[in-house]
Amino acid sequence: MLKYVLKRLLYLVFVFFLISILLFAVYKAVPSDPVYMYTEGRQNEMSPRAFEEYKAQVRIMLGLDRPVYVQYLRWISNMLTGDFGRSSVHRMEVLQLIKAPMRNTVMLNSIQLVIVFAIVIPLGITTAVRKGSAYDNSVQVVTILGYSLPTFIICLVSILIFSSALGWLPVSGTVKASLELTGTKGEILWSRILHMVQPILVMVFMSLAGLTRYIRATMIDALRMDYIRTARAKGLKEKVVIYSHAFRNSLIPFVTALIAWFVSIFSGSLVVETIFSWNGMGKLFYDSMLAVDFSVVLALGMFYVMLALVGNLIMDLTYTFVDPRVRLS
Repeated sequence: MLKYVLKRLLYLVFVFFLISILLFAVYKAVPSDPVYMYTEGRQNEMSPRAFEEYKAQVRIMLGLDRPVYVQYLRWISNMLTGDFGRSSVHRMEVLQLIKAPMRNTVMLNSIQLVIVFAIVIPLGITTAVRKGSAYDNSVQVVTILGYSLPTFIICLVSILIFSSALGWLPVSGTVKASLELTGTKGEILWSRILHMVQPILVMVFMSLAGLTRYIRATMIDALRMDYIRTARAKGLKEKVVIYSHAFRNSLIPFVTALIAWFVSIFSGSLVVETIFSWNGMGKLFYDSMLAVDFSVVLALGMFYVMLALVGNLIMDLTYTFVDPRVRLS
């Protein structure tokens, strides 16, 4: 096990640096001028000569006067020490910029995660046990809608129903603007909850579709195994057969989805957060790409790469705890 972990950690480091080189190369290939982005709006505040001198100082500060490989080494070394650069759009440190979006994304995805798994596990098991029944067919029809419809369509339908038609929920934002300065803590909290409902509803509906069908399929396969017939022949109660034998042995493929979901707590949903103007990681990433704010884009890109690599390692290690028959080498 230790040998395998060390091997995977070396692989993780290699892939991390390889992708960092590719991302940095893409960044340098994009036709943009970071100096212009950083100094935009300042030309009216100083004389032309002073402005040119200021641009030269900014170019030196950003390290753009050095060869490309030196720029990469400076960027990667700074990032590894916790310096993710400075946003040219927001004029602030990237680490400071992502604090609020990260908090909003984690809060949104954590609530969604709890709701989804509270529903999807019993739903997947019961549909597998009652395969072919009216109940199973009804669930399949609902889940296939969430699986097939594009995310933005589900978002627009939600807005049409809950905001336009019923007027129950706000359309966008994280809190009502008028309450940010004058509202009490209770009013701000209630406004934040109302703004959170629609994004969570959409994300839960989308997630139920794929995960319910996934658990249903693994449970159906497990219930066909010989050991299930043996357990029933021994006279074990049906609940024991289903939950202690079938579900436990169907956990390995389910672990893949489970770990991926825990990792996604920090990543955000680009489409949902953008449509509902939820100030999260997905919206920040999208806005930064549109604004060509590459300090933020590179930092978030490497953050997502690290999440994926660590998530895959945790996934493989979890297999050994779920099923002792699995041996990693």
